[in-house]
Order: sequence, then structure tokens, then C-alpha cells
Amino acid sequence: MNRLLSFFLLLALGTGCSQSLSVDQFADTLIINGNIYTVDTLLPGAEAVALRGGRIIDVGSTADLMALRGDSTEVIDLQGRFMMPGFIEGHGHFSGLGYSLINLNFLHTSSWEEIVQMVAEAAAQAEPGEWIVGRGWHQEKWTETPSPSVLGYPYHDALSAVSADNPVMLRHASGHSLFANAKAMELAGVTAETPDPSGGEVVRDSRGKAIGVFEERAMSLINAAYDDYRAGLSEEAKTEEWYRAIELAEEECLKKGVTSFQDAGSKYFELERYEQMAEDGELDLRLWAMVRHSYDEMKDNLDGYPKIDIGNHYFTCRAIKSEVDGALGAFGAWLLRAYNDKKGFTGQNTTPIPEVKNIAQLAMDNDMQMCVHAIGDRANRVVLNIYEEQFSANPEKENLRWRIEHAQHLDTADIPRFREMGIIASMQGIHCTSDAPFVEKRLGRERSRLGAYPWRSLLDEGVIIANGTDAPVEDVDPLLSFYASVTRKRADNGFEFFPEQRMTREEAIHSYTLGNAYAGFEEDFKGSVTKGKAADFVVLSHDLVNCTDEAIPESKVLMTMVDGEVRYQAKDF
Repeated sequence: MNRLLSFFLLLALGTGCSQSLSVDQFADTLIINGNIYTVDTLLPGAEAVALRGGRIIDVGSTADLMALRGDSTEVIDLQGRFMMPGFIEGHGHFSGLGYSLINLNFLHTSSWEEIVQMVAEAAAQAEPGEWIVGRGWHQEKWTETPSPSVLGYPYHDALSAVSADNPVMLRHASGHSLFANAKAMELAGVTAETPDPSGGEVVRDSRGKAIGVFEERAMSLINAAYDDYRAGLSEEAKTEEWYRAIELAEEECLKKGVTSFQDAGSKYFELERYEQMAEDGELDLRLWAMVRHSYDEMKDNLDGYPKIDIGNHYFTCRAIKSEVDGALGAFGAWLLRAYNDKKGFTGQNTTPIPEVKNIAQLAMDNDMQMCVHAIGDRANRVVLNIYEEQFSANPEKENLRWRIEHAQHLDTADIPRFREMGIIASMQGIHCTSDAPFVEKRLGRERSRLGAYPWRSLLDEGVIIANGTDAPVEDVDPLLSFYASVTRKRADNGFEFFPEQRMTREEAIHSYTLGNAYAGFEEDFKGSVTKGKAADFVVLSHDLVNCTDEAIPESKVLMTMVDGEVRYQAKDF
């Protein structure tokens, strides 16, 4: 009898509590029984989250939040699974990611022969004159060095033999060099007399023969020929292809737990399309973008910028992108001292410094963030100097959060300058272990040990690190980049690269969530599971804070939620 009375008392209390709430106070969705890592220092862990209108309305225990359940509330039971804020890709190329899923993709190839075979198969299906395009090869990641070769690069002969009727353009994984076959070089007008353009190099053998590799600004020779081909295609076909690429990029990100993407440089036509998609509710994840044009193209064309929180926070463009050097793998990183394996050569300054300074002035005048690609230690020092000049000339402007994109190789004297000026180090964890096999060969042991991907040194200085993958340079999968960040090991063979510079689990999660949000002035809206913020989450098969190192790359994305809606769900969830 007493048990029955207790039951009715609890039922009455529960009914009374529900009746005390109006319909618009109930949650749209309740996520319960979870192991939730919030990235919120005031409430680091929780069991449940209540959502309404795409926002978090409460965080706490399952028992407490069930009071917000109404007749139409959807309940998602995590059954103890790990949930955290959705991953924010801190530096990638969104349309480039999409195109990499349309064209040939060499990210997982291990030999030149494998690449030649893939091109041969594509050529067999192509119409005569049709360009074959791909990306993702890296000569330092092949199991064997082709013979003959120059600096590890093969000659074009085998490639040209399987594609005689089709021009071929294969971009390096870094995007800072490309391989062309004989047909492409013929259309580009490349001969033995073709000079190296400023900031680039046509790689030649000892007899002066172009072997097919074009580094940095020399890529423009082949790009121009490809652009001529593209000009002959219908605008309708090119537009359709672009939207298909964006659709594929969205799908790829969402299935890998990425809820926001910071796009590292787009042209005006792409930015206009992103803005329209956001306004029309056609984006499934949030885009934060940088404008990428020359100074002359931008100086009179920044009216209306920055564009912030378009389409319910789905699109923002508040930054400008430039660059000063290339990539280490393609000998393009601009160094203070010469490469160990290319004597007397210190890399490439790819954009004239006066141009970069002019663009920095544009960013300052238009209240936009400045984001400059700098990989080598000399490149990073030059960018820090440019920023320092701008900050000194504009002391009234504070909290600018200007960024250096990549910041891979630093002189130790420059590390404190990031903190002193409040510069964001936008670094990609996966680059460290991806490049690790050849970094010492390029830089030598001491430069590699002290200044290559020096996350620990930067974090100990109090520098904000924004993490990512630079997709399609690397796989957009944040779990692989997270693993690299906390172990400094390659997932395939265990090769470890100066582990004293690794991040803690908590630091790495912060760099992929709230750190990236801060780097885009969006920390008040997303990046943590906090009341009032966006309901952007990822549910994973493993607890990233407490699982073993070996379990991290084995983790699976079970669910991705953006704006309170499930955008991806694994079959076994």
C-alpha cells in the first residue's frame, strides 16, 4: 500500500512539474545517458543536454533534464557513449576537398607505378584531348624512389606513355607543386628554354631537360593551359560540377564528425554562392571563409565585408588570405638557413612582400582578420614582422586575432612573439606525422627537434592553437589529426617525431573545438557544450579523453548533429 502511495505521489509531482512548463519551454530534443565532454571549464562533464531551436537550453544530469520532456520531445539515448562539441576544421579548402572526391585521388598511394596505372585507367575512359586531373601524390611517401629521378621526383616518360592523347595534371599532396605529362607541357608551351618564373622552379635534370615537375609559381605554366581548356566548357557544366563538389565535401565532413569548416581561401564567386546557400538554408554545416585574391582585385571590392553569421550562423567571411612561401615537401618552405638536402637553396618567397604588406593594410582598414600561409622559419619571421608593423601603426585596434596558417617551422626566438602579439597559430596536427619521415632530411636534427611543429612550446607560452587537416592536402578526418597531436606518431608504422612537443588530450580537443571557434571570433556561439550555444555535436565510439592511444584511430563517428539536427548517423548507432 505504501509503495502504491509513493508511486502516485511521484506521478503527481512529475505531472505537476510538466504542467508548470508552457509548451515553448519544453525541449525539442533531449540527449540523455551520455558521457559528455563539454570543453566548458565550469562544467567539464555531463550526462544530458536539452535542445530547443538549434540551441542548448540546459546541460546536466539525465534525471534533472527529463523535466524538460514534453509530448513532442525527441529523446536520444546515448547509452553511455562519448559525446563532445562537433569538430571544427580549422584550415581546409572546402571546394578543393569536394573536387578531390571527383578527380583522381592519390592520398593513399605508395608508389609512382600505382599512380601511372590509375592515370592509364582514366585515359582509357577519357575522350582524346580531355584533361586528366588528380591530386595527393607525395614523392617522400613512396616505398621506393623511382629510377631515374631528380630530388626523388620521377621523369614524366612512363606517365606520358599511358596518356599520349590526354594532357595530365597531377597536383602534389601539398598543393605546392604538380606533375605534368608531355601533352600538358606541349599545350603549355614548355621547352628547354622556358625560364623559371619568380617564386617557382621547373625541375630539370643535369642536362636541362624538364622532367615534368613544376614547383610553386612555376605551376602557373600548366595551370594556364588547363584554364584555357576549362574556358571551352559550358558555364552550366562547370557550375553543376562545383555544386556537386560542395555536396560531396559536406557529406565527407559530416560522416567524419566535422560540424564547422574554416575555408582557407576562396574567390568571390564561391563566397557569393556560399552566402546564397546559407540564406536559402542549403548548407548542412557551418562555413567560415577567407577571401583569397590579389591586392588589386580586392582593394576596391570589399564593400559589404566582413559578412558575419549569414543564414542563422551558417556562413561567415571575416578574413583575408595571403601567403609568403610554399611547402617543405616541395622545397618551397622559405628558410633562414639552406635545406640540408638541397645545398645552397633556402626555399621560395612565393608572394612579393610588398604585396603581402598591402593586403595586411587592407585587412586592417576593413576590420578583417589577416591569415597568411607561412611554413618555413624565415617565412614565419617575415609575417610576424609585417603583423608587428601593422599593430604598431594602429595601436587603437586590439584583439585582432590575426593568424599564421601552418606555422610549421619556427625559430625558437619567434615563438614568444605569437603570445606577445596575440597571433593565432593555425596548425594542422596531421602534417607533423605525415611529413615526419623527411623533415630531418630537409632541416637537420636540431632545427627539427626545436622548431618543427612546436606545439608544446607554443602552448606553454599561452598561444592559441587552431587545429585541422588542410584538406584535401590530408584526409579531413579529425581523429587522425587528433591522434597525431597527442602522440606525434604515425598511425601506419608507429614512427614517432619528437614526442616532447605533443599536446595533452584536453589541449588537442580544445584546439579542435573552442580553440578553432576562438580563432574565428565564434567562441560565444560554438566550440563547447554550454547553455546558449549552438547544438553542434559529435558522438564517438571511444572516449577521446580516456581511451588508449591505440584506440584513437580506431574510433568511429556514430552521429553528427548540426543546429540540433542529426546530419549523419552510423548504421550501428
